[in-house]
Amino acid sequence: MTLGFPELFSLKNKNVVLTGSVGKLGTRFSHILSAAGANVILIDIEEKRNCTLEKILRKKYNTNPLALTIDLFNEQQVKKMIPLILKKYKKIDALINNAHSVARTHPKKNSSFEDYPLELWEMMTTQNLRGLFLCTREIAKIMSRQKYGVIVNVSSIHGIIGADQRIYGKSKLNSPVSYSATKGAMVSFTKYLAAYWSGKNIRINTLTLGGIFDSKMHTDKSFVKNYSEKTILGRMANVNDYDGAIIFLVSDSSRYMTGANLVVDGGWTAW
Repeated sequence: MTLGFPELFSLKNKNVVLTGSVGKLGTRFSHILSAAGANVILIDIEEKRNCTLEKILRKKYNTNPLALTIDLFNEQQVKKMIPLILKKYKKIDALINNAHSVARTHPKKNSSFEDYPLELWEMMTTQNLRGLFLCTREIAKIMSRQKYGVIVNVSSIHGIIGADQRIYGKSKLNSPVSYSATKGAMVSFTKYLAAYWSGKNIRINTLTLGGIFDSKMHTDKSFVKNYSEKTILGRMANVNDYDGAIIFLVSDSSRYMTGANLVVDGGWTAW
């Protein structure tokens, strides 16, 4: 069956699990997925904000979202969320692993590599990889039984290249070694599972993103200028610049794509 143009990108009646739903990018993803017709299962530890987001999506898009307060690093909580989702939706069409931590409030987050604390390294690698592993493992069990499913792992350009330390100045926005290491691991995780699920009709891809401008965070004009000059398009991303990429990877428009890394970075890694 050949799909027409609208159907290629439609997510109508698709049930999509989205982790890290109340973050800046997660919130944007929840809206664009809902606009495409998806019922978004919102997974976050921030209960109040997540429940508010659920109400907004239901009213605005007339879809059937669900907010679940889950600690992604707690194996039992991740396991228990699966029957809750299946009771309401019967199936899971897609998983977007978007949740991550950069430990911005940790007192030693700006330590040099030579002085980077072991406890911070272990905290970050656990937070960024444990939830990824647990969510993927548990939801993949359902997809295996269904004999279909789509998974998207949201990574960063700092998972495929080294962070250029020259652009940060006194901004204190340097990506720590643990962030780069875990984002790089996501790319390998994707490729491993794509090969592992050969012939299983489960597709998994990585979406690698450049930096998103945030007026509250990016108050250092020199950093914004330095970063922008590193991109071919001459600017940081707006949060809606990734709308098309996430819809593409979750929808049938990418049906012949698995094990790949879609890089959307304004040209940062092209030169």
